[in-house]
Amino acid sequence: MSKYFYLLLLAVLFSSCNEYQKALKSDDVKYQYEVAVKLYEEGKYNKVITLAEKLKPVLKGKPSAQKLFYVYAKSMYFKKQYYNAAYEFGSFVNTYPKSDVKEEAAFLAAKSRYMLSPVYSKDQADTYVAVAALQSFIDTYPESQYMDEANQLARELREKLEKKAFEIARQYHLTADFFGDYAAAIKTFDNFLIDFPGTKLKEDALYYKFDSSYRLAMNSIASKKEERLENAIANYKALVKFNGETKYRKEVDEMFAAIETELQKFSK
Repeated sequence: MSKYFYLLLLAVLFSSCNEYQKALKSDDVKYQYEVAVKLYEEGKYNKVITLAEKLKPVLKGKPSAQKLFYVYAKSMYFKKQYYNAAYEFGSFVNTYPKSDVKEEAAFLAAKSRYMLSPVYSKDQADTYVAVAALQSFIDTYPESQYMDEANQLARELREKLEKKAFEIARQYHLTADFFGDYAAAIKTFDNFLIDFPGTKLKEDALYYKFDSSYRLAMNSIASKKEERLENAIANYKALVKFNGETKYRKEVDEMFAAIETELQKFSK
């Protein structure tokens, strides 16, 4: 039984391959189109892409073009050609605003952008584009069947941007000892807290901001020291107000005591 099945499978594969080669060489547009759609249904996406690229300029503006452009974009998506897929889905949405699959195409255009987002340690230009694309989809199709997934994807991307921004700020803090630029570290954490007010990393950001302000104050010249010590106290209070049981409590309390000792010199 397995022998006959194997022979049948070979026959089907040979027939499909032969049909594809025939379509490539054919001048019959209708036949090429039918083969392209059939190959798409069989999951032979590379062949669909090749045939569709031949047919696109010929069928442009004709009724059958809509189906062809749809399977072309989806074939690119399935083959992980996400830049091309995002472009083709976007073009499809603009070209066929009344299509029954417009919503799906719009979602897959945004999801393709999501797939292009790199790991957080790399440049995040593509991530910003993906967030904008997903937000645009969410705003345009608030009742979409894809809404839950779109929100989840957008959330993941925002968390990635948040982590990237935090790591940049922390790098400023880590290099401040070498460069002496604690003010830049403080400013970077200020920006982080403004950009991500609900961040899960708020406690860490507040700690590093206080630590940077502490180091800036303790290493300041006399004319600027008192003011900077007061600023450091304000940052200490912001941290303990956010979380009185912070994991940094012992360390920051010791730093706070050192600040108070230093401030006493000014009161005298």
